[in-house]
Amino acid sequence: MTVTTTPTDAASLRDRFDAQLVAFLDRQDPAWPDGAPRGVFTTLHRFVLAGGKRLRPLFCYWGWRGAGGTDGPEIVAASAALELFHAFALIHDDIMDGSDRRRGEPSVHRLFADLHARSSWRGDPVAYGRSTALLCGDLCAAWSDQMFHECGLDTEQVYRGYEVFSTMRTEVIAGQYLDLVSGVGDGSVASALTVIRMKAARYTVTRPLQIGAALAGADPELLVALAAFGDPLGDAFQLRDDVLGVFGDPSVTGKSDLDDLREGKRTVMMALARDRADRAQAQRIRALFGRPDLDVDGAAELREIIVATGALERIEQMITVRTDAALAALDVAPLIDPARVALTRLATEAVHRQV
Repeated sequence: MTVTTTPTDAASLRDRFDAQLVAFLDRQDPAWPDGAPRGVFTTLHRFVLAGGKRLRPLFCYWGWRGAGGTDGPEIVAASAALELFHAFALIHDDIMDGSDRRRGEPSVHRLFADLHARSSWRGDPVAYGRSTALLCGDLCAAWSDQMFHECGLDTEQVYRGYEVFSTMRTEVIAGQYLDLVSGVGDGSVASALTVIRMKAARYTVTRPLQIGAALAGADPELLVALAAFGDPLGDAFQLRDDVLGVFGDPSVTGKSDLDDLREGKRTVMMALARDRADRAQAQRIRALFGRPDLDVDGAAELREIIVATGALERIEQMITVRTDAALAALDVAPLIDPARVALTRLATEAVHRQV
């Protein structure tokens, strides 16, 4: 007798997540309200499926498997729902940060602003783009909720997972607000670390893991163990993201390497650079960092200061320390294999990346 197994390597899982997303979006198509312009629907269809690492669905899936859940389309659909929530977060984050590029394409608010300008419509193209993108993000959040509840798992399982899902949703919004507060606050390293833990780290790793495990009926001990792994790994992931935002290759990352510097994004790396700068370097940081018209030469000077102060080297050390702590926690977590092996690979992929 031949036994057929469903592939669960990262590439195959990404394909399966995308297939579930396509199926869900296709089901929304005939339900789109009559008379409503289809620009929002078609834009979101393209945005959700155009790239992305699918890390959050991957962590959710392996949280489920690590807690004893078996492979099946239901957990793949529940995990894929987190990608719609991620789309909501990206769209709103790009609006708040004023980022014009995402995944190598115009960000959603930029796309609709350009459409308004090309069409010579009345009013302000920028305001139109921003408002339309807000609605797009809201719809992604609603769709994520719907897809999660319609995943096919039984009601009790969905309820268990949704408790963590709700916590994640609150944390992300609170983290976004903390990010705003940090922009007008002291800009300290401690403040920046708090922002990345709330805004990105937990919703990237810890909560998806715990959602998957909770769906499978995990006991509290495992949920705590997954946080001990996920929190430091999520921090390391976001620290790497901040490095790539300034030192990454835009042709690879799909994002501008000027946006964070022009916005004056209060990252841990920039907090370290300010703390370690001498008087002349501090003056140049004040003159250049956060300037909307920062040019390539000015950005290059800021990068030189970040390197010269040792801030970049320190960030790399912080990434290493947090990754090591996460892997040590994973080694002793009460997981069912093959989840431990898969999560070790995912941890390496999350922090040693160029995109």
